[in-house]
Amino acid sequence: MGRGQLRIYLGAAPGVGKTYAMLEEAHRRLARGTDVVVGVVEAHGRARTADLLAGLDELPRRTVTYRGAEFQEMDLDAVLRRRPEVALVDELAHSNVPGSRHAKRWQDIEELLDAGITVLSTVNIQHLESLNDVVERITGVPQRETVPDEVVRRADQVELVDMTPEALRRRMVHGNVYAREKVDAALGNYFRVGNLTALRELALLWLADKVDDQLDRYRADHHIDDTWEARERVVVALTGGAEGETLIRRAARIAARGRGADLMAVHVMPSDGLVGADPTLLARQRLLVESLGGTYHQVLGEDIPAALIEFARGVNATQLVLGASRRGRLAQLFSRGVALTTMSRAGSMDVHLVPHQQAGRGRTAALGSPLSRRRRIAGFVLALVGVPLIVLGVRLPENDVSLATGELLLLAMVIAAALAGGMWPALLAAVGGFLLLNWFFTEPIHSFDVNRPENIIALAVFLLVAASVSIVVDTAARRTREAARASADAQNLATVASSMVGNPRPLIGLLERLLETYGLTSVTLLERSAGATRLPGTQENPSAWSVVACVGERPSLTPAEADVEVPIDDALALALRGPALPAEDRRVIEAFAAQAVLALRQERLAREAASAGSIAEADRMRTALLATVGHDLRTPLAAAKAAVTSLRSDEVRFDADDEAELLATADESLDRLTELITNLLDLSRLQAGVLGVTLRPTEAAGSIARALTELGEPGRRVSVDLPADLPRLDADPALLERVLVNVVGNALRFSPPDRPPTITAREDDTVVELRIVDHGPGIPEDQRDRVFVPFQRLGDSGAGVGLGLALSRGLTEAMGGTLIPRPPPTAASPCCWPSRPRTRIRVGARPAACGRSPRGRARR
Repeated sequence: MGRGQLRIYLGAAPGVGKTYAMLEEAHRRLARGTDVVVGVVEAHGRARTADLLAGLDELPRRTVTYRGAEFQEMDLDAVLRRRPEVALVDELAHSNVPGSRHAKRWQDIEELLDAGITVLSTVNIQHLESLNDVVERITGVPQRETVPDEVVRRADQVELVDMTPEALRRRMVHGNVYAREKVDAALGNYFRVGNLTALRELALLWLADKVDDQLDRYRADHHIDDTWEARERVVVALTGGAEGETLIRRAARIAARGRGADLMAVHVMPSDGLVGADPTLLARQRLLVESLGGTYHQVLGEDIPAALIEFARGVNATQLVLGASRRGRLAQLFSRGVALTTMSRAGSMDVHLVPHQQAGRGRTAALGSPLSRRRRIAGFVLALVGVPLIVLGVRLPENDVSLATGELLLLAMVIAAALAGGMWPALLAAVGGFLLLNWFFTEPIHSFDVNRPENIIALAVFLLVAASVSIVVDTAARRTREAARASADAQNLATVASSMVGNPRPLIGLLERLLETYGLTSVTLLERSAGATRLPGTQENPSAWSVVACVGERPSLTPAEADVEVPIDDALALALRGPALPAEDRRVIEAFAAQAVLALRQERLAREAASAGSIAEADRMRTALLATVGHDLRTPLAAAKAAVTSLRSDEVRFDADDEAELLATADESLDRLTELITNLLDLSRLQAGVLGVTLRPTEAAGSIARALTELGEPGRRVSVDLPADLPRLDADPALLERVLVNVVGNALRFSPPDRPPTITAREDDTVVELRIVDHGPGIPEDQRDRVFVPFQRLGDSGAGVGLGLALSRGLTEAMGGTLIPRPPPTAASPCCWPSRPRTRIRVGARPAACGRSPRGRARR
């Protein structure tokens, strides 16, 4: 039996209609006679979605008990036994209750697909693993349930269920998504217009990438090499020359004409890695491409036109931008050049040939030798002295040496000159040897005339072989030196990368590495002040420059003070003090300079992100305050208002009991309102650091008794077991009572009626430890700290604004302690913490919370 097909309905946010669309498809298939079964569908209380379940065969769910609570999960075995043609399995990213066969629902779906069952499922964009952190930054809400992108990408069909933000918000206002009491908070938090717009764009872009992948697979499977202009992609070829910025800007303008077009820059490197472009120019051009919204790529290839065409076809490019050839007219007579060759191979792809200032100027030939001056002198000495000495030595009267022997000896001297001094001494030795052989070894002797044709051929062959050998030997020697140099440069550049990875201050690390590598006195990164310019022929004002970062002694305050100046751009320059550097080191130093710009940008972005983070946190707190406090303020106000209005009404007569009940309701509502405002004020004082704390010896029993009294009747259900010899706590009595009221009240809300919370205490190594333990369902380990975040309620359920535990931790820390969630202590794993002298409060609860105050520690 073949594998079943997977169809996924993708949405940007909850409420866009994914489940509704899935159920409509199920009814269409059912009408066509397909056997359709509902494995699990979550209606979330939405009446119109629940109505669509009518008429569908829905299998009973499996009941799973976990931590004393019962949960309903899909019965995978029942679906497999039923073996329908199509199964509906809602919420692809759902996490199964521990104890299930699979940890995730998508794994259940994989088993159904392997059994040959077609599955319809749903997922929101925020649950995709690759976008999880992006969605959290946008919305401020972490998503605990995720599904690997590959699972969704492997789906046979992915259908986007789209809805504009305004339409979704209207649906929420009408009560079609959430219950009415949750609408205000949702609209002010997750479902803001900006959030929904960003999520919608993420969903569209992700789906567009999947469509691109499908198109690429289809073209590869059907061996289609021609460009399909389904989407504009502009590729610009970079040589690493000065014309690169002109080409990039032209390509960006071409891409901008087609809305949504992709811009890609590519540089073809030789496979040997010995001859390359200017790294500084390439680094600048890469930054320019990325700033224009494009991407930068490097590929290896000896045949540059073939590499360009292969890359362009690989990305399905529609347009290719090339620069006009820099080759001179004479060179173009012997070779068409990269641009013309690429155009002839482009096929249906549009090729733009862009003129620039460097066109037709030719390339600068590297005629100079990279050898030291001493070696070049030694080579010329061998050519000017060694060659005549060999000839004179073999022409002594007692020596009878033939022309062939003389040629071999002189050829050896040519090779020696090439190895010592390079090509030019070797060519000089070859020409000199040719003339001396003609003068001393060919008839007529002591004349440049040659009588015998075979001697003419021998001399010509000698000159040709000597010149060829000198060029080959010099080229091999150059390549060897270039390879060694490239290895050293690569090692230096590797140190550049290592100095930036994992370094909290990458710029300083980069400059220190440059200082050590080249033995410099100081390295300074200078920045020109905004608006500062220098007129031609005038001296620049030193105050126009400022030091961004420096290492070493005597930093340069201006580029003019440096021994070596490396301009980076119009505003930045690298100033070096120290010994003179060889010209070949300039390329690596320029690479250091290019990386310094990236490091500087990275540090500045980090600082901006840090400052923006505090602003974002304040905005999140303010939004949460408006969303949650507004609701919790309105509830007690409405209750108190209704009670007072009823008492003042003349239309209804209330007896004494009714009046007492209404007064009690108003009093209780006003108490709740007072408590809420008091908590808000205390939290603001804590954050401002102005809360007054007075520590003094405090009886734990008295504080616990007062806290239980304040809690009222429910507080009497708390079991208290304190040792008689318990010493006093060093705490603020009023604040300690507030902490106990909040934590014990939280324990009461989550403990079952038959197992009330317990308060115990003990003295442990000059520390008094209080424990408040409840017997509720517990909190997952990865979510325990969330209960101490202001305006958060775990699971978004229950009453209250979510300030009690946050305030308790703050008050405990104000007394010098902490409040840390912990699991209930056991004999096998006792809770132990370092403590300050005399007392400690530990409040243990559901998963138990641990904390400590100045002389105490609280654990909930």
